[in-house]
Amino acid sequence: MSDDEADGRSFEDVARALADEVNRAVERLSRIDLDDIARAANEEAESALRWIEDLARSLTQTGDAAMRPDDAPVQHAGPHPLAMPTAEQGVALAALESGRWRIESGTLTVHDGPGPSDPLGMLRALRVSDWVAADGALTLTGRKALARWLERA
Repeated sequence: MSDDEADGRSFEDVARALADEVNRAVERLSRIDLDDIARAANEEAESALRWIEDLARSLTQTGDAAMRPDDAPVQHAGPHPLAMPTAEQGVALAALESGRWRIESGTLTVHDGPGPSDPLGMLRALRVSDWVAADGALTLTGRKALARWLERA
């Protein structure tokens, strides 16, 4: 047996096996729908743009829009600690607290029941309000916001 046939296969057998594997890989790649990928990326970009526009609109309405250099500094550094969650935010806080929803790898994952209409926007809103930590756990402020929401409901 020569060095080329150390495992008992000829060069032609190895070349055929390699060509078959390349053909299978090309077939798998051809099944990928690039339109679906582009559509998903476009939807995500549009969602992020809507979120930024909503944030800018809310800042303009509350008077916290970009300040001129000669303006006095704003005294508060974040959301009001007694802010009331919206109905959808209250449901999200309750679902996160119960474990029905989880934050995994920076995304909102629903393990039971229906999820929010805009998971990315909801996650951002909860984080901006300091109600959810990066690991997905409710913060003390988030638990208090949930308690206020439950009392109102």
